[in-house]
Amino acid sequence: MKAIILAAGPSSRLLPITENTPKTLLEIEGKTILERTLETLHSCGIDEIVIVRGYQKEKINLPNIAYYHNPEYLENNILASLFYAEESMKGGFIFSYSDILYGKEIVQKLLDSPYDISLVIDTAWAKRYEGRTKHPTDEAELACVTNGNVTCLSKFYNPEAAYGEFIGLAKFSEKGAEILRRNYHRAKENNWCKYETRFHDAISIEKAYLTDMIAELILRGYAVHAVDIQQGWVEIDTDEDLEYASQLIKQGIL
Repeated sequence: MKAIILAAGPSSRLLPITENTPKTLLEIEGKTILERTLETLHSCGIDEIVIVRGYQKEKINLPNIAYYHNPEYLENNILASLFYAEESMKGGFIFSYSDILYGKEIVQKLLDSPYDISLVIDTAWAKRYEGRTKHPTDEAELACVTNGNVTCLSKFYNPEAAYGEFIGLAKFSEKGAEILRRNYHRAKENNWCKYETRFHDAISIEKAYLTDMIAELILRGYAVHAVDIQQGWVEIDTDEDLEYASQLIKQGIL
């Protein structure tokens, strides 16, 4: 199993410290976010790493990694960025945001999922937003789940009714990766005005997130399995998040 990590976009909320540094290279307790992510993945036997770069790409240059470049990172979004690494999707892969930290137990639980498409969903997500004043809940990618399957995924879902938050970590089996690829290309063909035609929550398919593509798969009847967790991870988007991540590392949670 390989991992594809998306690290193309800039970070506005952490300016000025990200003005000349990709967010994934910010240090927390002596190691960068990316180094900690790689350590966790390696500890679970995931040694084939693929990174999609864009902003300040020359600074993300660790050895033994396959790199792809998204030259349009300012114009597109996560879904388009992922498909720069389409060749590496064959055989299945783990998908990961580059600005999240998670424990080994979460990765192992995801790897153990026998389903073709699996998303890690934090069912205790609301606790993380208590006191998180610089990152409101309307930024959360919220899921509703029925009988273990994700039935909707959106930033616009009612927080009070949400089952949990998608943390930015997913697994696609060989079959799941083929389902993703086939439906992405079909969607691109149907959304020929790639910057003007809405695609689920996104203003266009070029501006879409992975969650928009997952919503498309759900709409077309594909099963998307929820891998439940209760915290044990952190998204790093503000200085508050950096401090929280530091606390979790000191406590041995990450």
